[in-house]
Amino acid sequence: MEEKARWYVVHTYSGYENKVKVNLEKAIENRNLGHLLQGVEVPMEEVIERKDDKEKVVLKKKFPGYVLVKMVMTEESWYIVRNTRGVTGFVGAKSNNPVPLTNEEVKSMGIVEATPKIDLAVGESVRITTAPFKGFPATIREINKDKKKVKVEIEMFGRSTPAELEFNQIEKIY
Repeated sequence: MEEKARWYVVHTYSGYENKVKVNLEKAIENRNLGHLLQGVEVPMEEVIERKDDKEKVVLKKKFPGYVLVKMVMTEESWYIVRNTRGVTGFVGAKSNNPVPLTNEEVKSMGIVEATPKIDLAVGESVRITTAPFKGFPATIREINKDKKKVKVEIEMFGRSTPAELEFNQIEKIY
């Protein structure tokens, strides 16, 4: 699955944005869908409120009623998001084909793609954190920082098996 994850806008019931975020994150964790659903954001901004001649900085939702989801669009990921409690649908959806945000739209919303910090080197040992090889140790053979992937060799059943994994699917063994 080489399809790239894109940002989509999901419409929610008013006031349910944070609940939708929490529910989606739980579904992602419970169903091991981190490779399909890679991020859920409720964009916030700092606003100065005045009350009784006192100024207070508070966080307010930039887009009330909307949640941003970074995902690889598949039938499974579409179904999970669409059927999350509080979600009313995708913005810009024509039947089953939601329209992703453009890179310009993502930047204008203040979403900064965080590049995971990698403290790994070729030859080091890591543990796989997602299914189907969850818990297996592996040895790094190649690191591709641009694609945010590593090629590893997994020792199982007395054989070395190659695999390509994303940075968020492994953890360093200390």
